[in-house]
Amino acid sequence: MNKETITQQLVEKKVVAVIRGKSGEEAGQLSKAAIDGGIQVIELTYTTPQIEKAFKVLQHTDALIGAGSVLDAETARHAMLNGAKFIVSPYFNEEVAILCNRYGIPYMPGCMTIREMAMALEAGCDVLKLFPANHFEPSFIKSVNGPLPNVRIMPTGGINLSNLKNWLDAGAVAVGIGSDLNKAYQSGGYDAVVELSRNYIQKSEEKVEVS
Repeated sequence: MNKETITQQLVEKKVVAVIRGKSGEEAGQLSKAAIDGGIQVIELTYTTPQIEKAFKVLQHTDALIGAGSVLDAETARHAMLNGAKFIVSPYFNEEVAILCNRYGIPYMPGCMTIREMAMALEAGCDVLKLFPANHFEPSFIKSVNGPLPNVRIMPTGGINLSNLKNWLDAGAVAVGIGSDLNKAYQSGGYDAVVELSRNYIQKSEEKVEVS
């Protein structure tokens, strides 16, 4: 897949499971449960010890697998070599942007301000992660799209079942969810993550209300 195809697939799926585990094995189980629940885009975070084990577990699935919490170009390249199809960072890193452009991989950096978003756009980033999204209201997307109409935003951080549709209705091209999945896994195990993932997919597929 090329960069445009990967980006389009992410936008079409709408829900990205941001996976943080106590180990690579746990991250792999969390990811498989999310996939069984219908989530088809997985972001494996590099805050998880031995995350490459999770990449290996998921390499034969049909899900789109990417890497998150990527802080530098070295980590980004490691993720690519382990099969990551997109790279996500908590903030914009020019060296990571250059590397991703070189290999045709979408790079989605975390941005909070118009200046940060403009810099990321100029560096070739097609989708920007609004992070942490719980510091903003969904109407922020419309405000950004005034001066920057080409910005496509994926809010992450604080997204849950009660506000997911509000963000999508406001123009978010996708949303990142994470902590809810971890809590479900810790309290109810694999099956709880499957069920919660199904609820997220069902919510994301509700008809978008145009304001």
